[in-house]
Amino acid sequence: MSNRAESVDRAALTLTRREVLALGLLSALPATLLGAHREDPASEAAALRALDRFITGYREAMNAPGLTLGLAGAEGVVRVSSYGYVDLEAKTPVSTSDLFEIGSITKSFVALVLLQLHEQGKVDLHAPIRAYLPWLSMRSDYGEILIHHLLTHSSGMPDDSPVFPDPERRPRQAFAPGSQFHYCNWGYEVLGLLIESLDARPWPMAVASRIFEPLGMHDSVGCISSAAWPRIARSYVPLHDDRPYPRHGPLAVAPNLEVEQAAGSIASTPRDMALYMSMLLSGGSHPGGRIVSEESFKRFSTPYLAAPDFGPGASYGYGIAIDELDGHRRLWHTGGMVSFMSALHLDLDSGCGAFASINAQLGYRPNPVAQLAIRLLRAVRDGTQPPPIPAFDESARVEGASSYAGIYSAVDGRRLEIAAEAERVFLVLDRQRLALQHRAGDSFLCDRPPFDLYPLVFERDANSPAQAGPSPPVSALAHGPDWYARAGGNARPIEPSPELDRYAGAYYSENPWDGWVRVVQRQGRLWIGGIAPLTPIGDRLFRVGAEASSPETAEFSNVIAGRARTLRFDGGEFERIEVA
Repeated sequence: MSNRAESVDRAALTLTRREVLALGLLSALPATLLGAHREDPASEAAALRALDRFITGYREAMNAPGLTLGLAGAEGVVRVSSYGYVDLEAKTPVSTSDLFEIGSITKSFVALVLLQLHEQGKVDLHAPIRAYLPWLSMRSDYGEILIHHLLTHSSGMPDDSPVFPDPERRPRQAFAPGSQFHYCNWGYEVLGLLIESLDARPWPMAVASRIFEPLGMHDSVGCISSAAWPRIARSYVPLHDDRPYPRHGPLAVAPNLEVEQAAGSIASTPRDMALYMSMLLSGGSHPGGRIVSEESFKRFSTPYLAAPDFGPGASYGYGIAIDELDGHRRLWHTGGMVSFMSALHLDLDSGCGAFASINAQLGYRPNPVAQLAIRLLRAVRDGTQPPPIPAFDESARVEGASSYAGIYSAVDGRRLEIAAEAERVFLVLDRQRLALQHRAGDSFLCDRPPFDLYPLVFERDANSPAQAGPSPPVSALAHGPDWYARAGGNARPIEPSPELDRYAGAYYSENPWDGWVRVVQRQGRLWIGGIAPLTPIGDRLFRVGAEASSPETAEFSNVIAGRARTLRFDGGEFERIEVA
């Protein structure tokens, strides 16, 4: 589910005995990396040591409390291991028997169950979803939604709208089904209900019977509930949930959740996930038979349409992303929960896979761990040179850092100085240089008040004739409601709108998936969190994001004394909170 991927030499990094015990490395299964492809045992051990060293540094750099890891080949489980802590205060190590919530990796399970039902003649994947669920409430103004569209995130529906909405607020389609990719948890929640209807039992029971039991995934659960809580790893969220999370900010223990929706309801262990990956690497087969036929696995792993959310060149199949890594065909997916982040990567050509999960929601997925793991496994299998160990945290590096340096001024006379050195960007305050954490694109974080409430976002002038490089020059700097023009640039301030002021403010939801939303006015328009623009499309109704085809909306209501009191956004309802 959603919740609002350089090289350095790290060979000298060593582990103390205390670190080894804390990492849980002694819990690794005594299995070979290679099975029938076994080469030099020394290369196996070296690969595992390199991976463990990287994970140690990665956890520290990314402030990850604990991490669980499963490695697999087509021949079976390769290794399972755990690192760090499930209780930071008590220093209780993670165990390989702890359940970690895998989030949207659940979607691949949903797709496989539906492919089984298709093989049994119970469902036509190219039939309209309302042929099976006629009660489904939605506005499909751009065309009928097929099951295929839901499986491929191409229905045109918003990501997190409720399946059972207020009749007056049905989720609205924004583009013709099948024409483009837009990630949609709503669609997979609907598919879970479709499975329940077709299989005459709830989704968690269906996935347990159809996938867990045949594969021997005896520890996994299809529903995150009070019955599973004693086995689910303790997890963490940022202590301050009303602002972006800086890399080493304080953490708080996360609350327990009840999640049954098929968009992301599975919790599993690294061993069980290794069994699952082994089946996928074998094209749907396992020692006891097949989960899906060869034809169905081909449907599962066919790249149906471009999925830019998963990176350049990525496509989406049924519940899984598809691209190439180093020229090898890769299946992969990530998962984000309120307090867990996971990644699953499978190299189909080399027959190796990795699953990694972190017991915290800090704004990133452990893709670097899973990606390095399959590269190391591949090198051992092929007898080739192992890959270089990547940087633990690439947020410190900024390509073209000097392009941001300069003096930026607001209309009220305030000035900000941005400096650059090597590949770092700094905010200069009171003669101190504060290193900025690179977030994404032209967005950065600063953990010094008052700059910690919003990202610092640099704006570029696409119309400037003075383009010195591949990107337009930086022309301004935005921070929440504040806007600063760069000295020597062409950007000009825009007067604020009194009409939009009624919507600006902080809104809060008790739902742990939602939390805080800050809406600001800047340069004559509204912004969610200071980064996502809002475009008016109706009475108090706005489209979220820069894309004209975005299905996501924000709707304000209950305007009292000139201020909106309620915000409906991302499937949740938020109430205004007057905060400083």
